[in-house]
Amino acid sequence: MTAQDTDYRAFRLFGTRVQEPASRLLRAGRMTARFVAGGLRAISYDGVEVLRAIAFVVRDRDWGTYSPDITDLKVEEGETETVVTYSALCEGPGQSRLSIRAAITLSATGSLVFRAEAETDTGFETNRCGFCVLHPIVGVAGTPVKVEHVDGAAEDAVFPDRIAPWQPFQDIRALTHQVMPGVDAQCRLEGDTFEMEDQRNWSDASYKTYVRPLALPWPYEIGSGEGVAQTITLTMSDRRAQKPPVQHEADKPVTLTWGEDLGRLPDIGLVVTPEEARATRTALSAIGHFGASALLLHFDPGAGHGRAALQDFAALAASFSGTTSLEIALPCQRPVAEELAEIANLVGDAGLRLDAIIVSPSVDRQSTPPGSRWPDCPPLADVYAAAADAFPTVRLGGGMLSYFTEINRKRVPAERLDFVSHATNPIVHAADDASVMETLEALPFIGRSLRAIYGEKPYRVGPSTLAMRQNPYGSRTMDNPDGRRIAMANRDPRHNGLFGAAFAAGYAACFAPARLEQLTLSALTGPFGLIAGEGEPVPPGTVRPIGRSVEMLAGMAGWSAQAVHTSSSRAVLGLAAKERSSHAALLVVNVTPGAVSVDLGKLGLPREVQLSMLDESTMINAAALGLSSAPFAGGALVLAPYAVAQLRWLSP
Repeated sequence: MTAQDTDYRAFRLFGTRVQEPASRLLRAGRMTARFVAGGLRAISYDGVEVLRAIAFVVRDRDWGTYSPDITDLKVEEGETETVVTYSALCEGPGQSRLSIRAAITLSATGSLVFRAEAETDTGFETNRCGFCVLHPIVGVAGTPVKVEHVDGAAEDAVFPDRIAPWQPFQDIRALTHQVMPGVDAQCRLEGDTFEMEDQRNWSDASYKTYVRPLALPWPYEIGSGEGVAQTITLTMSDRRAQKPPVQHEADKPVTLTWGEDLGRLPDIGLVVTPEEARATRTALSAIGHFGASALLLHFDPGAGHGRAALQDFAALAASFSGTTSLEIALPCQRPVAEELAEIANLVGDAGLRLDAIIVSPSVDRQSTPPGSRWPDCPPLADVYAAAADAFPTVRLGGGMLSYFTEINRKRVPAERLDFVSHATNPIVHAADDASVMETLEALPFIGRSLRAIYGEKPYRVGPSTLAMRQNPYGSRTMDNPDGRRIAMANRDPRHNGLFGAAFAAGYAACFAPARLEQLTLSALTGPFGLIAGEGEPVPPGTVRPIGRSVEMLAGMAGWSAQAVHTSSSRAVLGLAAKERSSHAALLVVNVTPGAVSVDLGKLGLPREVQLSMLDESTMINAAALGLSSAPFAGGALVLAPYAVAQLRWLSP
């Protein structure tokens, strides 16, 4: 394959020709790890993931993560150990600098040591400078862990099953958990006081142990001439009388089996900002709605939205046959009854037809970290009462206009609400391909945790897009003009590629057990749109692959869903549904950058099945002409990287 072919394929998959940093597999005895951009990922013992990642992380005042170039890299591989050393330089505002030296030793005796030293000759402002260690969640949530504290005290505890709103463990020196029967792992953290947060709050698929405690002030200054030195030591304790031979598992087909009934699949929504309202109306007329049956209209008086925005929304709603909901970021600068009555009058004057409103104080979009004071705003019960008075004929929704983190930490009084709502975003902490796709693992935990709080209250999620539309954790989202993989970016190139389509389909499959009534994954136009606009790397009006993925999901909305279990949920996700008229469909998604073979034999599918495939060989035609279908020949279903397949049949 030529370099041009490689670039072309990368663009189809990821919407950018910018390559991710290369990874290198490190081995020593039964231990393996991937070295990527100065950190370690997928640290495993006998093929079982022990830690998801270890990285020495430096973050700026907006919680953006520095990505310094790695220099002086040396890798020495021997029979009994592998040693990696490197240097890096973070360059901050005002020509400030922070230099880093790191050394990693992976030993065949079952240990891993990661040391890092950072120093500055200029002074350096940061929100965090130190190690982050990630424990996985699947197979770990709800299991025992022994916590050794800084003062030497030991605690027998459990990794949280329901998502912990605050830090489950603080003042940590070491964590010990069982990896498999007869094998324990101790992770010792030295050089500072560490604490753990449940990163599933942000849809990260990990428990993160980090420095420094969030109750301490940030940003903070590392003074000129000062340094930071920390060490992470992972020690495996293998008590098995008979150890299996060291081997590397060959690729196997992923097997699908039927699971439990999941109720009704949600309506699919599209988010619309005032800036995109007119373009959305034009696109609805020219191209269509991709089967979406709900509009989520964003209205923020604090951002200058007023009468003109509502008039544009009214014209849009008049051309749309589905439901319309108005998402209100309430300023709370005057009595809330007064503010809401004014908005209701503007809605009435504009002739905007509404089925529901979602109201939240604007300040609640900002995160309140541990040790911080909640921002001043009226009690939510008063806000909801005023909203019900101002909009007496529509459904009332509440929750958070930001992410699950905020609704988990600030529980809303839901008695007066007709539904609760929040969003998620996969690039809060990391934006590499693996981390983003891994966030899908956290979604079932989010759904279960919210249901544990709010019971069977109708539940909506979104807008949940790859790019970040607002930053609750800093003063801004990050610009991304070069199409890179950047945490907290307001544009993400993968929204243009098959990666975005697979993420959307996988998202719906992973949230299906939560029995949502509405799911919003995109806009119709703009940077979060199903259709490319001006200034995008593809011609304006091009249907992005996510458009066809959303179209598949929308075609199954309202159907009775059934879970599909896979033998490797990190490779393949599935979701099935049946319509009253006996039409049935199965959605199968490859969430990896490699081809995957899927064994459908245990599903007992009928002989006459139609297959629609969205992958790198069909996406161009699908963009122009829509999805096509052909009879499925049976046997294994081979999915190209980030492919989305839909099989349909008549079911008696």
